[in-house]
Amino acid sequence: MESFNTKDMAMKAQKKILGHVASKSMVQMFMDDTSSEILDEFYRVSKEHSGNRTEAQKVVKDLVKVVVKVGILFRHDRFSKEELSLAQDFKKKLHQGVMTAISFQEVEFTFDKAVMTELLTDCRDILLKLVEKHLTPKSLGRIRHVFNHYSDPDLLTNLYTPGGHLWPNLTRICRGLNKLVEEGKL
Repeated sequence: MESFNTKDMAMKAQKKILGHVASKSMVQMFMDDTSSEILDEFYRVSKEHSGNRTEAQKVVKDLVKVVVKVGILFRHDRFSKEELSLAQDFKKKLHQGVMTAISFQEVEFTFDKAVMTELLTDCRDILLKLVEKHLTPKSLGRIRHVFNHYSDPDLLTNLYTPGGHLWPNLTRICRGLNKLVEEGKL
């Protein structure tokens, strides 16, 4: 006979519900204003770069779903010791990526798309390994979608072109990331 566990059921329900309602209003319930502003800029960058509003919405919605689901897994202590070690590796790599992104923006003409692409790819791979036993293939696909989208060399080149049409978006993204770093959230 199958064992019934309300804690497991509650976690699954939260993941399922939040997977369906990753709207801006839901994001604001789970994220602070600075994070929401950064996500808005990611949306604008994606929309401007792809020229496709639907794709831009989808990639940001996928990002929100992934963040919320990983947060739920942490809140419910679902990760093993080995997975928690991977989570620390992910946190370090993400922090390194954020600091590199900010540095590339602050010091014009230092941008190296190979470095930024590698950092994003490494983050993607660590995160996939962390959650592979906990999330569905569809959610794993969302992780790939988000990281592959934002590690696109053309997007990164357009984003980091000083004076380019995406430069103001990058400036706002980096200002927000800097604030999150200073507050100890990243």
